[in-house]
Amino acid sequence: MLRGAGLNSSLLLNKIAIVTGGSRGIGRAIVLALSRAGADCAFTYSKDHAPAESLVQEVRSLGRRALAVQRDARDFDGAKTLVEEIKNTFGNIDILVNNAGITRDRSLMMMSREDWSDVVDTNLTGVFNATRACIITFLKQKSGNIVNISSVSGVHPLPGQVNYAAAKAGVIGFTKSLAREVAPYNIRVNAVAPGFIETEMTAGLGEKNRERFLGMVPLGRFGTAEEVAMAVLFLLSDRSRYITGQTIQLDGGLGI
Repeated sequence: MLRGAGLNSSLLLNKIAIVTGGSRGIGRAIVLALSRAGADCAFTYSKDHAPAESLVQEVRSLGRRALAVQRDARDFDGAKTLVEEIKNTFGNIDILVNNAGITRDRSLMMMSREDWSDVVDTNLTGVFNATRACIITFLKQKSGNIVNISSVSGVHPLPGQVNYAAAKAGVIGFTKSLAREVAPYNIRVNAVAPGFIETEMTAGLGEKNRERFLGMVPLGRFGTAEEVAMAVLFLLSDRSRYITGQTIQLDGGLGI
């Protein structure tokens, strides 16, 4: 349960949101935060239907509409049909959160072409695909709000992540350029760059790596998916209406 959710129950009242990669971890927390703030949410997932359907039911229990769509972030045409389906279901789109992402960490000398392509195509080209599919709607209605999930690795990368770091740094550049491009149309574009967050991904680090990474974080703990979701919610709300083209590092001080 998100603390203080009741205080945010009307921040996004009746807005329509798309969250890519929304069925697990950070994406799931974002979907729930937006729903508790009054938005109806469509979200994508890649493979596992059960968590997606569970999240749909949880959103509906909050009194909001929900739609889960299986989609590969790398699919350009799939992003276009996704937007069409959501507009047919909900009538409009106000918000896009580009969250879908994967990792394939290994040293460059051991990195295959597929390791590179899968990560860049999902984490960076996937942002292009979804945003390109939404942007015409946003331009026509002269309103829209986009938050891209980057990573502290795009600013202060660790070794063994050249694919992931390149993609996430690209997301930050994408965010800044697009923010300048669409600001005259009342469209805001921002990013959140999480550090180590308690998810399934960090759960598999192993005790030694976990202790090593914790030692890098000045606040001495990993963040939570709910804390990332609260930053996203702030950027999507009118409380941040004079903020665009920015990246919030949510990393416990890791990037200092």
